[in-house]
Amino acid sequence: MPSVIFPSIRFLQQPTSRDWIEQAVTNLDVVLLDHSHCERKAAGVALNLMFRYPAYSKLVRMLTAIAQEELTHFDQVNQWLERRGVALGPLPAPPYGASLNGQIRRFEPERLLDTLLVCSLIEARSHERLGLLAKHCPDQELAKFYDSLVASEARHYGIYWVLADTYFQRSQVTQRLEELAAIESQLLINLYPEPRMHS
Repeated sequence: MPSVIFPSIRFLQQPTSRDWIEQAVTNLDVVLLDHSHCERKAAGVALNLMFRYPAYSKLVRMLTAIAQEELTHFDQVNQWLERRGVALGPLPAPPYGASLNGQIRRFEPERLLDTLLVCSLIEARSHERLGLLAKHCPDQELAKFYDSLVASEARHYGIYWVLADTYFQRSQVTQRLEELAAIESQLLINLYPEPRMHS
């Protein structure tokens, strides 16, 4: 079977492998639990950026909307966990997020640029993988739920890119995005042994 089974997503240099899809659809409860953690973390990232850069009015306005939507998704995923009898609890994170965050430069203004682009890449990968789950999930109701989230994830990664493009030169954004996207794709070459949204 070919490894490319979903249309290419803007910003992502490599598509998700069929191995990840097979791992995910055979471990839906674990993926749902990890999805809950991802939504909570995404809301926290948006809030942290608002607190760190309160003078950036466009950033604050746009990330307020993202934080609210991520918390809504967090609640919706938790309802699915309850429906399936899965307790909300801790789950070891794969190295994906920490490794990408490790690429963020420490000093401003590069720190803001890198943070926005890392967030954009993570949201782009979420968009792709929710689309894959919507297409391949054997539970049709759950598949519809995943499909209902696809558009918002696309909007989220677009917003982070727009913010980067607002505060930085387009050439700078494009070059750094290409660098980070190459690293993001490399992180997914070896499938994490445990099913996760980003593994």
